[in-house]
Amino acid sequence: LPYGEEGVPRQPEGVVRRPEESVAEAQRLLDEGKPFHAHEVFEDAWKSGPAEERELWRGLAQMAVGLTHAARGNVTGGARLLRRGAVAVEEWAAGGELRAHGIDVPWVIAWARELAAEVERGEGVPVDAGARAPRLRGAA
Repeated sequence: LPYGEEGVPRQPEGVVRRPEESVAEAQRLLDEGKPFHAHEVFEDAWKSGPAEERELWRGLAQMAVGLTHAARGNVTGGARLLRRGAVAVEEWAAGGELRAHGIDVPWVIAWARELAAEVERGEGVPVDAGARAPRLRGAA
């Protein structure tokens, strides 16, 4: 936020949700233009979920933080975290998972890579986080 501008309350941390609830809550926050809050939902899932899903949730959390940076005009941080998240989710999906808890994994990976390239072409122009939020269940 710009200096002196009032923020919004943080997302509660340490909330254990069913995976489908995490996806729905994160999508709601992304749609509201609150990618950092969505990151915290993904982080909760990453920390409380089964070990075999941690890379999925960690990658999604990184993508959400990448969108946060992109919305603040941070080209390097935004692009780097979007790509890092895409790699983490792609590596997790290498086991054959193309849909997890309703998430369209290939679509989300493609979204992150495309946005990273767009952020780099935009030369520091902030993106609209709500307008550029991913549709976790795919382009509908």
